[in-house]
Amino acid sequence: MLFIAMIVDAVLGEPDWLWKRLPHPAVLMGRMVGALDRVLNRGGMRRAKGIIALVLAIIIVWFIARVLSLDLFFGVFEVIGAAILLAQRSLMDHVRAVASALGLSLDFGRTEVAKIVGRETAEMDEPSVTRAAIESAAENFSDGVVAPAFWFLLLGLPSMAIYKLVNTADSMIGYRTERYEEFGWAAARLDDLLNWIPARISAVLIVAASVLRRRDRRGSGIITAFSTRFDAVMEDAPRHRSPNAGWPEAATAYALDIALSGPRVYDGKKTTDPFVNEDGEQALKALHIIATVQLLWRSWGIMLVIVGVATFIFL
Repeated sequence: MLFIAMIVDAVLGEPDWLWKRLPHPAVLMGRMVGALDRVLNRGGMRRAKGIIALVLAIIIVWFIARVLSLDLFFGVFEVIGAAILLAQRSLMDHVRAVASALGLSLDFGRTEVAKIVGRETAEMDEPSVTRAAIESAAENFSDGVVAPAFWFLLLGLPSMAIYKLVNTADSMIGYRTERYEEFGWAAARLDDLLNWIPARISAVLIVAASVLRRRDRRGSGIITAFSTRFDAVMEDAPRHRSPNAGWPEAATAYALDIALSGPRVYDGKKTTDPFVNEDGEQALKALHIIATVQLLWRSWGIMLVIVGVATFIFL
């Protein structure tokens, strides 16, 4: 089912003709989280209310996904649901659009990257726009592709849908602000937990994709190159502010020999985040975005091969 769903997602992505007529499941999840936020995020005991809100949302999503995954439907709806909740094609399309926009002008690039990142983009220069797009691509490859696939493979569509709900909730209320510090605590912590393994799998896939691309490496040379690069990723990943995002970002940084993470602006304040692979290239351009898209498609391809081989073995 996962093998078929990955191919369907890669071919179709998120067709406009469909989602202009129907709300995407992720949009519906977002509306539910927003409604719970408006109703419960007030007064005292906000952490407890946040937990209650998350549990209610999980129960609703689990029930719907469980019905869709019943054998009554011969697995068709389960495959379609999995394909919809995977985001490889749409992610790559959105990231590539930033590179295309930068080719027109910096202002166009800022406008396009603002669609996929939460940081302030109005004063970004070209390297900052590029870095933001690459970081979003790397992080969302883990959050939007590897993690949903992992949970689907482990426990089917219900667990995949629950993961997607938690990830959506984290992106909406998982902030350390006065309003969400307590109410969004459960969503943020659970999202960290559910992404812990997938983030590291993502790093493995990205490192493997970067090493296998070198045609002059064979046998033990591939193993040595992989070990050396992954050791560097393991050392740098904890420098990131996120316990999980640092892994795919560090893997991408070393694969392309560029510096990622580092200072950025949120709410008018510039952070002091350290760079990942700080000795890498910092004067990034649109071509680095294209290289990232190619790298992540190769990483996806390795995952598809693994799933395909597993399908052949276990069936």
